[in-house]
Amino acid sequence: MKWKNKKVLITGAGGFIGSHLTEELVKLGADVRTFVRYNSRNDWGMIEFIPREMKGKIEIFAGDVRDSFQVREAVKNVNVVFHLAALIGVPYSYYTPESYVKTNVDGTLNVMQACLEENVEKVVHTSTSEVYGSAQYIPVDEKHPLVGQSPYSASKIAADKIAESFYFSFDLPIATIRPFNTYGPMQSARAIVPTIIIQALVRDEVRLGSLTPIRDLTYVKDIVNGFVMTAESKHSVGEVINVGYGSGITIGELAEKIIQNIGKNTKVVCDKERIRPDKSEVTELICDNSKARRLIGWKPKYSLDEKLDETTEWYKNHLILFKDYLYNI
Repeated sequence: MKWKNKKVLITGAGGFIGSHLTEELVKLGADVRTFVRYNSRNDWGMIEFIPREMKGKIEIFAGDVRDSFQVREAVKNVNVVFHLAALIGVPYSYYTPESYVKTNVDGTLNVMQACLEENVEKVVHTSTSEVYGSAQYIPVDEKHPLVGQSPYSASKIAADKIAESFYFSFDLPIATIRPFNTYGPMQSARAIVPTIIIQALVRDEVRLGSLTPIRDLTYVKDIVNGFVMTAESKHSVGEVINVGYGSGITIGELAEKIIQNIGKNTKVVCDKERIRPDKSEVTELICDNSKARRLIGWKPKYSLDEKLDETTEWYKNHLILFKDYLYNI
C-alpha cells in the first residue's frame, strides 16, 4: 500500500499509541483525519505534543465513538480506518464497567457498521494482550483462549468478536492487531513504565501494586510499525496478529531497572490499594510474535534497555503534566 494521499481515519488518535501512529502516517504522506473525544477545552490529548508544522497537516474530528451518527460522518470518504478508541485502564473498569461496554463494544460496533456502509478498503482493529488473561502457556500465541479477567478485558474480547463478525458476515476487510504492553513518550501515568518513572524522579519511594506479574514491554515506535504493516499487508485480512517484543520482566525487576537507570536510591513499596483482585490479576504475558514475523514481516527493533533513557527524559521534561501524589487508575 502506498500512503501518499491515502485518506486515513484514526479513532482514539489523542491517546498514547494513536498520537504516535498519527505522526508516523503524516510522515508517510497520508491524508490523516483524527477522531478525538470532544471536550469544551478543545484539548486534543497527546496530539498536542506533535510538532506544530506537522499538526497543521492533520484534520481533527471531535466527537464520541458511542454516537453512531458522528462515527458515520468521520468515516466518510476514508480509505483506511485504524480503530484505537477505547477505555483502557484495568483498575478503572472495576468501578465503571458499563462505560467500558458502551465505549469499547458499542463504539466498535459503530465503527464497523460505518466502515461497511462507506466501503472502507481496510480496517485495522485494536485488541490487547489483556484478552488472554493469565497465560496458560508461554509464549502466548493467537490461539490462546480468551479470558475476561476484568471488565476491561471482557469488553475488549467482545469488541474483537464484533470486528471478527463483520469479516465473516459481511466480508469487511478487517485485521485485528493485538499489542502487548507498550511504553514510550506521551503515555499516561496509569501505565506501569511512566508511573514508576514519575514517582522515582520526584519521590523517595515508588508505590506499586503486585511486584510479581510478568509483562512483555514493547517500544511504541515498534508497535506503530506493526499497525502500519498490518494495514499494508494483503495477508492480514481476517487475521489476529500479536505484536510484542517476546520476552518478559517482573514489575519488581522493572522498577529496580528504572530506579537504577535514574540513579537514585528509591525504595519500592507494595501498596495494597494498587493490587488487583486475586482472580483478576494477570500473572504473566509474553508474546509469541512468530505470526507477525511470518505474515506481515514485522519484528521489534528496540529493546527496553535501548529506549529507557529516551522515555525517562521525556517524562523528566514534562513532569508538570502529572500528579505524582495520586494513584492514577
